[in-house]
Amino acid sequence: MVARKFTVVLGPAEEGGFIVKCFELPVATQGETRMEALKNIKEAIEGYLEVKAKLSSGKVTGERTEVVVEAPSTLIA
Repeated sequence: MVARKFTVVLGPAEEGGFIVKCFELPVATQGETRMEALKNIKEAIEGYLEVKAKLSSGKVTGERTEVVVEAPSTLIA
């Protein structure tokens, strides 16, 4: 396992509680409290990554590499 950091955006839900979305992944969830919403997004991200790892296991061919790009500072949280 590798520890990774993800940026999440937490905001109030119209019906009460909080909505939280992951900036880098297509993952979102909610919670009645800020703490519950953050716990739920952590679990949702872990679940997403587990499924993604299982689906891509052995299917990726070619060289893996990382790239660094310049991004507007307004995108960096």
